Amino acid sequence: MNNNLLILGGSGFIGSALCEKLVRRNRGGNERITVASRRLSHARHLQPLPTVEIVEADLYDDDQLARLVAGRDAVVNLIGILHGREQDFERVHAELPRRLALACLAAGTRRVIHLSALGADAQAPSMYLRSKAAGEAALLQQPGLAVTCLRPSVVFGAGDRFINLFATLQAFAPLVPLAGAAARFQPVWVEDLAEAILCVLDDPATAGQTLECAGPRVYTLAELVRLAGCWSGHRRWVWPLPSALAWPMAWCMEWMPGGPLMSRDNLLSMEVPNVASGHRPGLESLGITPTPLEAIGPGMLGGGGELARLDRWRAQVHASR
Repeated sequence: MNNNLLILGGSGFIGSALCEKLVRRNRGGNERITVASRRLSHARHLQPLPTVEIVEADLYDDDQLARLVAGRDAVVNLIGILHGREQDFERVHAELPRRLALACLAAGTRRVIHLSALGADAQAPSMYLRSKAAGEAALLQQPGLAVTCLRPSVVFGAGDRFINLFATLQAFAPLVPLAGAAARFQPVWVEDLAEAILCVLDDPATAGQTLECAGPRVYTLAELVRLAGCWSGHRRWVWPLPSALAWPMAWCMEWMPGGPLMSRDNLLSMEVPNVASGHRPGLESLGITPTPLEAIGPGMLGGGGELARLDRWRAQVHASR
């Protein structure tokens, strides 16, 4: 077991689920779990978790990164973005893994778990997928590191920004004009993905592997939007947009305040089916049976996300004082 873990991106949707699982299995308190966050306020929902330490750090500062990785048994990198300019994708998905690889080598920290994405390829049409491939290569091709890459499809669960987003939109919109309606996804439950990360952390034989993390069924984007509306009680008509309208709509959304719901780069990513290829090991190779979306979706909408999921830890902490 790795007793001294560093998690980059641990305050996010996937990282929160992972931290909870780590704490649950760490009943004896032997593991030290450090979550590095750009702002402490971003990770305050993790503060009640026993044995989780939150540190504020600039991961693009080589000295700070070196201090963070020093003495660790393993590092888990979950950092990623869905929207941005080419330089943003390069910085987050490619430059950071390169810096992490060098820092780990210098510190003697060999084990790295890296979250990538299905469809990552140097020749992919989108900046997102090309930069994800560059990040994988930066780590996997570095001699001296024991790296496992996980490639998930879209991740669902309480508080996600995919199924929940489309449910929220349908609560207010009379219809949903949908770009990329025919795009294919194989959604994976966040708890299954977090369990997969735990499994590869505990299994050094997975070093050098790239695993595809996907659910048991493939859906079109339109099907997923309709399910979100049905489960949230706001079933709306979904209007698949032709390309002539989808691209201008995505361009307009890129300029919306608060971050775009859709971008032109997202449309390019959706040209690549976000499904398992079948040529790489999947969740089943780790002994995990993928959970169907239908088993979780109807009960997860409006669940409050990771804040609600971690409320029980808050209650336990206050009860013990």
